[in-house]
Amino acid sequence: MRTAMLVCLLGSAALAACATGPAPAPASSAAQDPGPRVEWGLVIHGGAGSRTPPGWNAEQRAAREAAVAGALRAGHAVLAAGGSSLDAVQAAIVLLEDDSTFNAGRGAVLNAEGRNELDAAIMDGPALRVGAVAGVQRVKNPILLARAVMERSEHVMMIGDGAEQFARLADIELVDPAYFRTQAAVNDLEREKASERRKRDSAAAAPRAPPEESSAARINSHYGTVGAVALDRQGRLAAGTSTGGRTNKRYGRVGDVPIIGAGTYANADCGISATGHGEWFIRYTVARDICVGVQYRGQTIAAAADSMMFRVLDPIPVDGGVVGMDRQGRIAMAFNTASMPRGYIGPDGAPKVWLTR
Repeated sequence: MRTAMLVCLLGSAALAACATGPAPAPASSAAQDPGPRVEWGLVIHGGAGSRTPPGWNAEQRAAREAAVAGALRAGHAVLAAGGSSLDAVQAAIVLLEDDSTFNAGRGAVLNAEGRNELDAAIMDGPALRVGAVAGVQRVKNPILLARAVMERSEHVMMIGDGAEQFARLADIELVDPAYFRTQAAVNDLEREKASERRKRDSAAAAPRAPPEESSAARINSHYGTVGAVALDRQGRLAAGTSTGGRTNKRYGRVGDVPIIGAGTYANADCGISATGHGEWFIRYTVARDICVGVQYRGQTIAAAADSMMFRVLDPIPVDGGVVGMDRQGRIAMAFNTASMPRGYIGPDGAPKVWLTR
């Protein structure tokens, strides 16, 4: 297991560690400081990258920091006015979906056919209500459609054309697919296809096929699944996640984000939004398993997130990260990559934002 890790708990010392570098590997879950309790708040992420530092320039860093801070403020405005955790999660994610910096909504990555296919999910923790959508291509804000599925249908998930037909009935805004397309996503697809061609040529020339590459090598260079978890002033948790999936994905591929318990989960005690290599997050039901640790194993949310990221996924190796919050307002942000834009806001209304370790 790698010693480089990050699990952030709200507190001055821990926040300093989050901002300045990786913390040491944790001791046992029982020995880990659970951190202070916060009355209410919101935690968000903007996607985990790869093991390689992202190399953002000053302008790119500033754009990400501003987007995360803006989403935190949007969610805080809802919570400060006594609004629900669901509304706060939605408000934060809508802003991130509208920002082409991230792999969600406008700016989402392209599939093998050069199209955007978007997934999203939202979950109301106390009631275990959930809505999810997958493979939509015209829905401006997939998180809004996911919520409509939860609140205005008898179903949990809708996909593709059927989901978009429901969007029309629910008055969810549809746009021309060109709205989502950005040059950054085009460039990523071109690089991925060029890499595929090189591998095919190498395999044809070699007597044996090249070995399977690790998940770390397959992570997109243009990344940024977005997610949020909120605890409102009534003590209710909610979680939501939105993504464009993986560059060059094929044949209607759906990742972990809309799979409840994999990339998104919330109950009365715990909420989690995940980001990373979705196929593995599905296999290990990452979000639900972290909450099981909180509910049934007596772990703090930080210890449970750490256990999943660094004891289960890291040795495979699978790249990614999670953010979460429990019903006492304790927060976890854990990732095993070089970067994961993330932030927290509490009752004081001051956003706390980090991009890298």
